[in-house]
Amino acid sequence: MADVSVSMEAEEKRDMTFRQGVKDCIPTLLGYISIGIAAGVVGVAAGISALEVVLLALLVYAGSAQFIFAALVLDGSPAAAIILTTFIVNLRHFLMSATLAPHFTQYSVWRNIGIGILLTDETFGVASGRLQLKQRMSASWMNGLNITAYLCWIVSCAAGALFGNWLSDPEAFGLDFALTAMFIALLVLQLDAIESAKLKHHLRLMGCIVLLMAGFSFFVSSHMAVLLATIIGATIGVVTEK
Repeated sequence: MADVSVSMEAEEKRDMTFRQGVKDCIPTLLGYISIGIAAGVVGVAAGISALEVVLLALLVYAGSAQFIFAALVLDGSPAAAIILTTFIVNLRHFLMSATLAPHFTQYSVWRNIGIGILLTDETFGVASGRLQLKQRMSASWMNGLNITAYLCWIVSCAAGALFGNWLSDPEAFGLDFALTAMFIALLVLQLDAIESAKLKHHLRLMGCIVLLMAGFSFFVSSHMAVLLATIIGATIGVVTEK
């Protein structure tokens, strides 16, 4: 019995290593590659140099924000409008970081900042799937997940910028749908991990959030509608969960 316990403990430690984080990130890399190449192509098409595209990937590291940045630059928008729009679009990262933070309280503030800075929608989706399965997380595992995604994104954006002249229409190759397809796959994996007794409750919450987002979209921007609907939906979920 003691041998079984030691074996389970060793397996649990293996599941929380940096290497395991890298492995868990691999299924999402196709999405990073396709969207990163598209972001590089769109950036070059908007008049941004290849070096600036790489710097955006390094410093901003947000696909939706980089697409919006390229569109606003092409439109000749002022710097203040670009910064404010990017800030609003990425406000959701506040909610995602707050969701994961309770699982990393044993680490230093700087280590938590490092995890939060590199957190993306995709790595949050992978981490959420792990939480749904009631598996523990470690900073090493999260770093393996985040750093693999970060490096893949930078290389993909650089490749897109370099080959931008040959790939002038990413929509013709379906690259614009790659991000949506990846999120659908992550959602299916999360729903599959939910206990059947709670599945209806989660589906009702999802429907509620969709309706809220559609309603808010009539009064505020779509990015703000997503944020408000998520906060209200999460609050309803906490109150109604049995």
